[in-house]
Amino acid sequence: MGSEIIIVPVMFLSIFGIFYLFLNTRNKERLALIEKGVDANIFFSNSTSGVPIWKIIVINLACLMIGIGTGILLALVADNMFKIENGPIYPSFIFICAGLGLLAGFKIAKNLE
Repeated sequence: MGSEIIIVPVMFLSIFGIFYLFLNTRNKERLALIEKGVDANIFFSNSTSGVPIWKIIVINLACLMIGIGTGILLALVADNMFKIENGPIYPSFIFICAGLGLLAGFKIAKNLE
């Protein structure tokens, strides 16, 4: 009965702890670099390649969805051909083709830059 009361604060505290740790570490790194005399412009460098980030996200999501669809189709074909009973054929084909789709999306996005 008491576990419901504990879960919500633990979730919020863990999210707060992650953000606090990230911001605190970033601040300490920047202060250490400034103390050493390193130019602070490295934090504000604009390293974009001219390709908007939304195009890269759309390409990766499209390749992921194409890979998942291909994995389902190949699993269905293999299931009908080999008559496998309750095997791990569907998840394995889906994950393999999704990974190949993400790899293809990475290659396409890399070529855009």
